[in-house]
Amino acid sequence: MTATKTTTGSCHCGAVHWRFSGDIPDATICNCTICRRYGVLWAYGHVGEEISITAADGALSSYAWGAKTISFNFCKSCGNLVSWQGLAPEPDGRTRIAVNLRLAEPDAVAAIPLQRFEGLHSWEDLPRDGRTVKDMWF
Repeated sequence: MTATKTTTGSCHCGAVHWRFSGDIPDATICNCTICRRYGVLWAYGHVGEEISITAADGALSSYAWGAKTISFNFCKSCGNLVSWQGLAPEPDGRTRIAVNLRLAEPDAVAAIPLQRFEGLHSWEDLPRDGRTVKDMWF
């Protein structure tokens, strides 16, 4: 029996935590008008499957923009962007979610390959260039 890998992260004040169960295949770095401003690195999954969020009562605040298909979820206390989440289930009934890998301990996510996403103009993945999350820690 093998143990499932678990990666965790939390906001600065500790009121909100996320958990990713399983291997994280990549970290998406996106240049859309929102993600580039937040400076996030996303790991994708589904609510209650790979990803779970735990938060103190009333600890999260959300922001939805444009077509309002996803919400960006922040800690009300320290302001860290924790996740985005689909506002409606996908056709298979599951709800898409992504967590901000910048809230994990650096060594836990350092080797995850980066997936660049052109979210400003073409809305498509760009070729990988060999960088990993550790290349994004300044």
